[in-house]
Amino acid sequence: MFGEFIHSFLYEFVQVERRTEPWWRPYANQQLREPAAAVLQALINLQRKNENLQLAEEKAMPGEEAALDKIIEEMGAYMLRKYRNGDYERGGNTKTHGLVRAEVTIRSDLPSGLRQGIFREPKTFPAWIRFAGPGPDSPADIDDVGFQSMSIKLMNVPGPKLLDDEKHTQDLLCVSTPTFVTPNVVVNARLHAQSLTRTPLFYFFDPRQTHVLDFLMQALWNETQTSPLECQYWSCTPYLLGQGRAMLYSMRPRATTRSQIPDLPRRPPDNYLRDNLVATLADRDAHFDLMIQVQTDAHAMPLENAAVRWPDKLSPWVQAADIRIPKQVFDTPGQLRFASQLSFTPWHCIPEHRPLGNLNRARRRMYWELSRLRFGKNQLAHVEPTGSEKFDEVSEPVKSTDGRRDLRTAS
Repeated sequence: MFGEFIHSFLYEFVQVERRTEPWWRPYANQQLREPAAAVLQALINLQRKNENLQLAEEKAMPGEEAALDKIIEEMGAYMLRKYRNGDYERGGNTKTHGLVRAEVTIRSDLPSGLRQGIFREPKTFPAWIRFAGPGPDSPADIDDVGFQSMSIKLMNVPGPKLLDDEKHTQDLLCVSTPTFVTPNVVVNARLHAQSLTRTPLFYFFDPRQTHVLDFLMQALWNETQTSPLECQYWSCTPYLLGQGRAMLYSMRPRATTRSQIPDLPRRPPDNYLRDNLVATLADRDAHFDLMIQVQTDAHAMPLENAAVRWPDKLSPWVQAADIRIPKQVFDTPGQLRFASQLSFTPWHCIPEHRPLGNLNRARRRMYWELSRLRFGKNQLAHVEPTGSEKFDEVSEPVKSTDGRRDLRTAS
């Protein structure tokens, strides 16, 4: 109980700080974020051993499967305790801000050496994009950890797939931090255990095995968000780019303006991020650049440690595709319900983009089992989208019992 009190005190302090960030954080980011990240990364690298691996070479770690078993068991038990049949939500990236139509166009000027898989030739893929908040709960936007995700499902992608539940899709999953919250799946199991007891900060500051550097690196990018369309997203975990080559990818917004957050420094609407997403797409198109970064040094750019930021100086990011989210109405009951029928996993992919590293290996079984639990308890059928789906045109947000907007049907 004392631990929970300390954690709650620190959490409330962060909440006060978050309500002031829009006035000073952009300037601090511009001046301090990259120098601070460079120092933190240097300290993280001092703790690492050189595994002497080759480019795109993986290495299983001791305890990997046991840690995965623990995560699946504890997350499944949490979902069983928290939700009633018919109301189950995703175990991670839980709160849906919106599911929007998009198109992803592979650039014609991509260097020939990078033309692998979906990047092989200039073409346009129809896509669905799900913007979401953190999990495993769905707090008011101002109460979350300042974290967002962007999950893209390309359609009409030819070729065999690594999972057989979808035949024509390729998923690209990103979050709003350039490094993952934990370096590997073994310690990720510890963070999950602390998160389910509502004391995740204790994972980072445990004196027996501290992860303070990872916490500080995450804190550089976790901030009060203004809109899902106004932050950059990173894959954090690596993927093949054809045979014998690994990559990271990132979605960089072209917008430089920032939406206003109503009522700060008091309490904004619980779902202001979705409201800002609705307002932007009612007025204009939104655009992102899909960037890729190729592994050129197996130690400096590891596959098995997702807490390491790959150095730009060793491998600059390359713009590989243009993402256009057209002006649209998406906050309709039918489209929100459709979001709950979709399944996103990095293993919805062609072999040329096979997920790499222990965290991605864990995601294959974890996402599958937790997704099957959610679909089964909600008596929903998983749907592979085609892009031709039609929904009602009238925006009619679902209301919660306290009269606020409620996004639970969209999860």
